[in-house]
Amino acid sequence: MPIHIAITRRVRPGCETEFQQALREFLQTSFAHGGVQGASMLTPLPGSDAREFGILRTFANEAERDAFYESPMFKAWDERARLLTEGEAVYRHLHGLEAWFRSPRNPPPRWKMAVATFLGVFPVAMVLNLTLGPVIRSWHFVLGNAVFNACVVALLTWVVMPLVTRVLHRWLQAS
Repeated sequence: MPIHIAITRRVRPGCETEFQQALREFLQTSFAHGGVQGASMLTPLPGSDAREFGILRTFANEAERDAFYESPMFKAWDERARLLTEGEAVYRHLHGLEAWFRSPRNPPPRWKMAVATFLGVFPVAMVLNLTLGPVIRSWHFVLGNAVFNACVVALLTWVVMPLVTRVLHRWLQAS
């Protein structure tokens, strides 16, 4: 399974242009590392005063990711970036549906995302209706729905959708 990592940094005021150029150069040279499957630059919206820049990078697997972040090329970039940024870089491992929306490759068509989501939501809602439903049925309508939906979202985010996207990976990525 490919691994998606988003790294963002807050650029020092006045260093935005220099950082963006340095980031562009690093992005291009980083493809020399064999395990990098894709990368895209994350920039603030034009006209905004945001100073957060980053890279979304896709690796073939964990070993390739680890080798990349331990490489002299990345360490040299990290030292250069620290001179132009404030604080530490923020690393986020993207999972399941979250990775589709920031994928450097083409995301699956929306209809495939809808099918995959349905295949995750339907069984979760059925199981929760059978198990949690009887417990919360006597609760106030809003409170019961809030608890039920919080359980659905938590299960989908951390358990079900990572599994669904792993199982359906080839189908989702097929053109």
